[in-house]
Order: sequence, then C-alpha cells, then structure tokens
Amino acid sequence: MELILELEDLGLHLVLTAQMLAVILTTAHILLSDRDVASTVGWTGLVWLAPLIGLLIYWVFGVNRIQRKAHRLRPQGSAQSESARIAAEDRAHHLLEQRYPHWVALGHLGDALTQSVLESGNRVRALINGDQAYPEMLRAIDGAHHSIALSTYIFDIDAAGRQFVAALERAHRRGIKVRVLIDAVGQRYSRPRAPRLLARLGVPVAVFLESLLPIRSQYLNLRNHRKILVVDGRVGFTGGLNIRGGCLLANRPRNPVQDLHFHLEGPVVRGLMSAFEVDWHFTTGERLSGNAWFPPLMPLGDSLARCLPDGPDEDFDVIRRMMLGALAQARQRVCIISPYFLPDQVLLTALNVTALRGVDVRILLPERNNLRFVEWAAQAQTRQILAGGSRMFLSPPPFDHTKLMLVDDLWCFFGSSNWDPRSLRLNFELNVEVYDRPLARHLQLLFDAKLQAATEINAQQMRTRSVPIKLRDGAARLLSPYL
Repeated sequence: MELILELEDLGLHLVLTAQMLAVILTTAHILLSDRDVASTVGWTGLVWLAPLIGLLIYWVFGVNRIQRKAHRLRPQGSAQSESARIAAEDRAHHLLEQRYPHWVALGHLGDALTQSVLESGNRVRALINGDQAYPEMLRAIDGAHHSIALSTYIFDIDAAGRQFVAALERAHRRGIKVRVLIDAVGQRYSRPRAPRLLARLGVPVAVFLESLLPIRSQYLNLRNHRKILVVDGRVGFTGGLNIRGGCLLANRPRNPVQDLHFHLEGPVVRGLMSAFEVDWHFTTGERLSGNAWFPPLMPLGDSLARCLPDGPDEDFDVIRRMMLGALAQARQRVCIISPYFLPDQVLLTALNVTALRGVDVRILLPERNNLRFVEWAAQAQTRQILAGGSRMFLSPPPFDHTKLMLVDDLWCFFGSSNWDPRSLRLNFELNVEVYDRPLARHLQLLFDAKLQAATEINAQQMRTRSVPIKLRDGAARLLSPYL
C-alpha cells in the first residue's frame, strides 16, 4: 500500500513538474513573440491562472504559424522592374506634390509600409450593396476574355451565390482561366459548401488553410478576409461585400446587409491581382504569371491609388499604421464607418488626439450588431472615445457592413478591414487608399445620408446605464483582443 501511495505521489509530482515546465516554456514563447503589451499580459495571465485550459487555448489560437514571404512568392510576370517601380513612384509623388502638397508625407508612409507603388491614372467607382455590385461583377465575369481571379471570405450557395457559380462555370467552359479561393472558416457559413459545388462543376477552386477537423486546425484563428475579383488582369472589384443573398436588399432578404464595394480600373488593379496570386500560390503551389493575369495597364482616370495587403506575415500591421498616419494628417474632417469597431489603445488615443486638435471626427456604427459580444465591447469604449471629442452615431437596421474612412474630402480608404484586433492583427486583409476629390465628395454624400438616419450617442446616457450593463460591456471588452 505504501509503495502504491509513493508511486501515486511520484506520478502527481511528475505531472505537476511537466505542467510547470510547459507553463514556463509557453510564457517564454509569449514574451519572445512580437505582441503588444496588453496581448502579452492577457495570454500570460491566462496560461498561469488556468494552466490546462490556458495552454490549450494559446497553442491552438494564439500562435501564428504562417511563415511566408510574400515578395518571394510574387511571380516574375507580376513584378515591375526596379527602374519601372522607381519611375512609377516618382511620377505618383510628382502628381501628389502638384495637386495635394500637404499629402506627400502620407504618400511616403505608404511607400515605407508596403511593397507596392502609389499608382496614377486609375478610375474608381463606388457600388452600393449587392444590388449595384453583383450585376457589374457578373457582367465582368461573363465578358472575360482570358482570366478570372476571385477571392472571398463567404460564398453562400443561395440566390446570389448560384448566379456566381453559374457565371464561373460558363467562363470555365468557354476556356477562360478561372481561379477561385475561399477561406476555410468562411466556407462553413453555407450548405452546400461552395468549394465542393464548384469543384464538381470543374471550376478550379481552393480553400485557404483548410483542415478536415477545424478544431484541430493550427490555422483556425487566421482567416483570409480579402474580397477580390480581377477579370483579365484589367478590371478589379474589392471592398466589404461577401457573396450572399442578404446583400441584395431589393429582394427583401430575411437578414439584410448593407455594404459598399468598388470597381477599379487602371494600374492599381495590378495590386489586387498580385495579392490574389500570393494567396493562390501559398494555398495551391501554382504560380499565376504572364499577360493573361498581369497585362500591361494603361492610365484610365485621374485617381492616385495603392493596394495595401495586410496579414500576420511580412505585411503585418500595415493597415493599422496607415490609419494612424491618416489621422495625423487630418486637418478638417475624418469620417469612419465600421461594423466592428474595437480600436486598440493606440488607435483610440490617436482618434482622441485628432479630435482634440479641432478635427471633426465622426464614427458611424450599426445600431444593432450581428455579433453581440462585439457590440457590448464597443459600448465599453464609447465613453473614452466621446471624452476625446469624437462624435459617434448608430445607424438603424439593416445591419451596415460598410468599411470606409474619409479624410478631408480627398483621401479614401476602403476594403475588407474592420477597426478591430482580428482584422488588424490576425486576418489577411486588403484595403485600397485613393487620393481623389470627386470620389471623396461622392462618398461623403453617402456618409452624410447615412448620418441623417442615424442617432447620435449621448455621453450622459452612457454614464447612466445600469451597473449590470456596464459590467457586461466591460467584461466583453476584456475579450476584445480575441473577438
């Protein structure tokens, strides 16, 4: 009996020793990772206070195992020569100095943050909801002569999705090079799953970071949230729209979603195609190159524009730092629309400093969020934002999924990224910056129209909320790095 007890004590001692060693090694891994202080403290506390659960959660969700170098993956056919790149960069900055001298510094910031060039000669149009965007996207697919590249987070097989499936199948059958990339997590929103249906029809399709058992996937927390459609390497679409029937508001769907997408032509389309090519090569190993995918692009408009890919690899923290640069640049007005608004402390402080400088900062959020925890966490930050002088508004249903930032009636920033930690630190995203006064004025009118229907958040009302509600929101805010 004594021997059995001694063995049990020894076994328990070994288990506790192994657990302590695992906690220490995990803590060392956290400390050596490039994380902000809040995230480091949060993960370290979780690992030490709840070792078994904490260790499991950290190694499943907290570790970035994506080690890809995007510049090494870009094909020869898509890359400009160094002399051509420098010439394009000089041309764009010369135009900036001529037209908008105050904005040259922001242009240099974009150069420093990205591998891409601020391109002149682009034409950019806004498309409201799926009602305007989907018909133009489908016409472009049906009019393709050489290639179609489509990347989306969600591809529902519903009234909208089936139109895209049919168009892609038609293009494939007439000999067009078609490539479709869908995120592994996003595909699970729909039954049947779009990749399986497209594959049965013979359409080349791939799933980004797919795992047969999602709970065991080492990439579960890393999502490709980009929305890209490029046809013949010349016509591009990007923005916030997924492919799902809820975005067709004219059909009166059960769960309607407002959104904004953009039609792009000109040299900036190369940036969309380049981002797709990197993701496609990473997923499938196939390189896309040559004129079918990367044709010479001539100037077609007056917009200066640049694509900004962002993700937990070499493009890390690009979009967030661009936002910070634009806030520092602002002199008159900043307008922001975001469905998920959980800025970290640095962004929050930048918003406050911008407003305190006398800049009119207005932030438009959905009155009713489709993610309740995000809504509660956002409410917990509201008082701090209002105290800094920014104004916040809630837009009535239907849910507004628009992602847009406007500065001083000139600089437009749109794409797939939200103002939350998931978009800015974990997801693969793509935004576009555009210097274009007519486009900015048009988007400002759209923003103002939304604002007229919205309700301004009252600081006094936020202060007088009940204690249980404040506690709920405060607890949700603690989870904001992981939402």
